[in-house]
Amino acid sequence: MTGVRTGVSSILLVDDEPDLLSGLKRSFTSRLPDCEVFTAGGAVEALAILSQHDVDLVLMDIMMGEMDGIEALDKIQALDLGITVILMTGYGTIEMAVDAIRRGAWDFITKPLDLESLARLVRKGLERSRLLSENRKLREEISGRVSAPDFVGRSPLMKQLYETIRISAKSDYTVLIRGASGTGKELCARAVHQLSPRASGPFVMVNCPAIPEQLLESELFGYRKGAFTGADKDHEGLFFQANHGTICLDEIGDIPVPIQTKLLRVLQEQEIKQLGAPNSQKIDVRIIASTNSDLEAKIKDGRFREDLFYRLEVITLRMPSLCEIREDIGLLAEHFLDKVKLELGTPAKRFSSSAYEKLVQHNWPGNIRELQNVIRRAVLFCPDQVINGDDLQIESSAPEPQRTAFGRGDGIVPYKKAKDSCLEDFTRRYVMTLLDKTGGNISRAAKLSGLTRAALHKILRRLKIDGLVKSRISDGFVKSPRSSLRILRNEAYFCVRRSDEGYA
Repeated sequence: MTGVRTGVSSILLVDDEPDLLSGLKRSFTSRLPDCEVFTAGGAVEALAILSQHDVDLVLMDIMMGEMDGIEALDKIQALDLGITVILMTGYGTIEMAVDAIRRGAWDFITKPLDLESLARLVRKGLERSRLLSENRKLREEISGRVSAPDFVGRSPLMKQLYETIRISAKSDYTVLIRGASGTGKELCARAVHQLSPRASGPFVMVNCPAIPEQLLESELFGYRKGAFTGADKDHEGLFFQANHGTICLDEIGDIPVPIQTKLLRVLQEQEIKQLGAPNSQKIDVRIIASTNSDLEAKIKDGRFREDLFYRLEVITLRMPSLCEIREDIGLLAEHFLDKVKLELGTPAKRFSSSAYEKLVQHNWPGNIRELQNVIRRAVLFCPDQVINGDDLQIESSAPEPQRTAFGRGDGIVPYKKAKDSCLEDFTRRYVMTLLDKTGGNISRAAKLSGLTRAALHKILRRLKIDGLVKSRISDGFVKSPRSSLRILRNEAYFCVRRSDEGYA
């Protein structure tokens, strides 16, 4: 199978005890009505089912006859389908848990089973599988649509951005890319160039604030030998280096006004006059500019030319902040995790459900750049194979100013806007409380609220409530007579770390 799953979620229950198997199937059919449930009486039958059906999660016993669960886990891992595997046994030991986690099991539980806690664990596992599957599918989609491998996201805003980039790339019009720091403006500029007819030409990226003001003009436009003291040879300049290609002027809002005037002539006439040159020379360059500045405010203050602004703003691309595409955080996190593992050459690591929840709930003032750095640190410093919430080292986000019916603070907003804002806040709080009460079960939530299932789904889509947020399930565990699973799992992770450090 492809490993990219669509439609309804599915789980496979594997146990050689028929009574337990049928009981588990009844339990999951009742608690997870949106799930398709397969059953197998042994590992061989389970592998046959996996070869014929797309399955998101496998809940499998370890102690079975013809092939045990550990051997079956190895075979499932070899298929590389991104399936989440939870192993269960009535004879759990720390050594067995360590071995299961090392081999790629997502979790390890002991019998007897607490069915309500097990259902919560399975929901989290299904969410993990969904993220892995969407990430893989997204890469395939983007590779054929936007030739920029680091573009990740399938939220409505990102899909709209992909389409705008694709259309914008066809022309030679000037593009202005706007967005907060860390949102990927350079990546967007490269995508426009790579999808344009100029893709075979040069792409020159200019970090305007990094070049001293007194040197910026000569670096951009070039100079002739003898133009000034120290000019001992001709220098073609960055615009000539970008000839027949694209130049991206990053943070164009910080360019001094005198150079803005010369840049305006380049846009109007498509020609450059080098310092010390007697005549101007024609060039063939597409200009892309990017900024996180409020250019309109700079125009009012006289720090940015209005005519240049309108020359640049032929096409405007707006990069969303990470909080605006919160539903893409899981996909981005998995993407950066894979990338960092390759950069560092570390063994395979994965995020726990607590890590996913912490990633989704953080405010991310540094946007995607901050997310990437958080994951780099987590992979580098976390000694375990599982990255937990505490390993992310995310600072507590500053609380937002309190919203009132009048807006924020003492400001006054129009009546309709204030009313809509309060109504949306109420709806969000109500839905989140409802989903907390039902453990993320949409059918039960709809029944309790008096809404139809379709109406509740519509509200969730409108509010962009991600599955990781709406479940908001605390880490549960299944109790055994001898010890709690939480203690067993923590001991297992500790043993993995101790072994890696040579103390085992």
